[in-house]
Amino acid sequence: MLFHFCAATPPLFVLWIIMAQVAGQEDREKTTALKDLLSRIDLDELMKKDEPPFAFPKTLEEFEYAFNEYGQLRHIKTGEPFVFNAREDLHRWNQKRYEALGEIITQYVYELLEKKCNMTKETLPVDATEDEPTGFIYLSPDALSNPSKLLVLIQGSGVVRAGQWARRLIINQDLNSGTQIPFIERAMQEGYGVMVLNPNENYLEVEKSTKSPLPSPTETSDEPAEKRERKDDKEGKKKKEFYEKYRNPQRETETERIPIRENGSSEEHVLYVWDHFVSRAAAKNVFIMAHSYGGLSFVELMNQRESEVKNKVCAVALTDSAHNIWLQETTKSTQDWMQEHCRNWVSSPEPLDTTLEPMMPDCPRVSAEDRAALVVLQTTCHLPGLSLTSSPVATCHTSFT
Repeated sequence: MLFHFCAATPPLFVLWIIMAQVAGQEDREKTTALKDLLSRIDLDELMKKDEPPFAFPKTLEEFEYAFNEYGQLRHIKTGEPFVFNAREDLHRWNQKRYEALGEIITQYVYELLEKKCNMTKETLPVDATEDEPTGFIYLSPDALSNPSKLLVLIQGSGVVRAGQWARRLIINQDLNSGTQIPFIERAMQEGYGVMVLNPNENYLEVEKSTKSPLPSPTETSDEPAEKRERKDDKEGKKKKEFYEKYRNPQRETETERIPIRENGSSEEHVLYVWDHFVSRAAAKNVFIMAHSYGGLSFVELMNQRESEVKNKVCAVALTDSAHNIWLQETTKSTQDWMQEHCRNWVSSPEPLDTTLEPMMPDCPRVSAEDRAALVVLQTTCHLPGLSLTSSPVATCHTSFT
């Protein structure tokens, strides 16, 4: 039968059939060989990457970095800027290293506020007990007693803490670009009291307890159920370990956050500081600078304390503000007040202070020219109605992220 088929079949067609059969056999052999190879690979060994432990230096000196005379972070030995990719192909470890350096930078800025700017730390809440989480703000010596002028600085969201605008700029550019120090020093020179808020210090982070939960009193004790539970637990543990091995080769400490009373968010923090500090300050004229989410928190303060803010605040400089008068349900009277007393410097290629199209009917928008933020402090402070265009006594430029 096969002979007759082959005799009647063109030779080229027969050759094609034979080649297809050979190719199919080769594919099956390759697949089998690949399966055999994979079965012999030790996945545990395969996943043992050379990721160092998450144990990083606690000081700049141990990191072998220091700020030079220009406020730039440089390597002590090479003089080179900070390098993020210290280890190739270990992005997670590099990120953890960067975050560890960031925590050291935070403490370094606190030292600058205290030693260079002569500011003091005030604990929040003001009536905190010894065993509850606390936050803090910084005050200049005359922040509460200055009878004339008070400048309040509110940063944006994220990892930045009191005295910082942007951690990335502190590390990659210089202290003048990423901290509030130039604003504070210039304001003090011009006779302002200064208050530095800390809206991202909202919680105490503690390690989670590793104790296993007690078995439920409602568990059934019949053997089949126990066998099923043990099997489910075993399978679940295997899946979790397998997943963790690929996603997280080096397990991190699990933590939980305990909120700081009445300061659990940026909005709560700004409101609390207003009630317990700004509203009680002797200054007849308060000036506020708020960056990014700090602008949203200020508008929320307006919503909560409208009449008080109008009576005490002369002018507000916003930079890339994240506020939204519609989503925040801001009143028409607040919007009108913002038109007269607020200005929002936003990222724009236009020259500095160029008037831009308004996005909302709240406050004028002007160019911050290449992400430079401008804060204007007035020479003559009046009650509501003061124009931000009057001659400034301090004009400070910096760049934000």
